[in-house]
Amino acid sequence: MSGQTHRILVVEDDESVRALAARALSGGGRMIDTAADGEEGLALIDAAAGGYDLVVSDIRMPALDGIAMAKAAAERYPDLKILLMTGYAEQRERAADLTNIIIDVLQKPFQLADLRSAVNSALA
Repeated sequence: MSGQTHRILVVEDDESVRALAARALSGGGRMIDTAADGEEGLALIDAAAGGYDLVVSDIRMPALDGIAMAKAAAERYPDLKILLMTGYAEQRERAADLTNIIIDVLQKPFQLADLRSAVNSALA
């Protein structure tokens, strides 16, 4: 890994999953920001002018879900890399038409090693 700093945003409404993902991804020159829902995530993306190297977001969230957030973010910042995660098959199917926007959909529950691997691939 190079000495480059990566800025990652984790958007997840479940506080324990959000904290776990943030901890798992931190270190190694990574700066992690977190948001509790899609509205907060989109606000942080806008505040950073799309300056995240990667956004990791749950799909199913109250208010603005991960798919709606991904579409809005990609419209504003076409180069933004987005990795979605979900525990629901129907949500994964909803994300199928986003292949030009998102990198992948990580199936929950996942091992932290799976999350790290998906993020490392996305940042490579």
